[in-house]
Amino acid sequence: MQNIGRSMLKYYSIIGLIVFAVLVTEPSCNKNVQRNPNIPNVNINFTIDPNSTVYIQLNTVGGWLYLDEVPGIHVPYPSRGIIVYRLDVSLFKAYERQPPNNPFQCDKGNNLTRLIVGDNYPFVKDTCTGIMYSILDGSLFSGEGKYPLIEYNTFYDGGLLYINN
Repeated sequence: MQNIGRSMLKYYSIIGLIVFAVLVTEPSCNKNVQRNPNIPNVNINFTIDPNSTVYIQLNTVGGWLYLDEVPGIHVPYPSRGIIVYRLDVSLFKAYERQPPNNPFQCDKGNNLTRLIVGDNYPFVKDTCTGIMYSILDGSLFSGEGKYPLIEYNTFYDGGLLYINN
C-alpha cells in the first residue's frame, strides 16, 4: 500500500513539474514577435452600418471599400485610411492603408503612398514597393517585407460594424 502512495506522489510531482515548466516558459515563446514600429499613433473608433446603401460594396461577402473615401467619414491623421473587407456574413477585416513595410519610401510632400485593392483582389498591393498582402488575413503574400498588414479590431453585432484599435 505504501508503494502505491509513493508512486502516486511521484506521479503528481512529475505532473506538477511539467505544468510549472510550461507556465514559466510559455511567455518566452512570443519574444521573437516584433511589434511593427510603423503603426500610426492614431485613435481609430468608427461605427458603420455595412448593410446600408452608403456602404453598398460591403453588402455582400467578398466586398471591400476604402473607408477614407466614404462621404462623412474622416479618418484622423496620420492614418492613411482604412480598407474594410467582408470575409463572411458576420466577419469583417479592417486594415490600415499605410504600407506596413517602408511606408515613407515613395512619399513626396502631400502625396502619400496608400495600399490599394482594385484589380489586385484578393490581394492588397503597395504600389511603391510592389509588396502584396492577402486581404483574407493580412499576411505577406509576395515581395520583401517584414510585417503583415496593420489590422484594426472589428466587431459586428448583426447590424452595426465597430472598428477600433
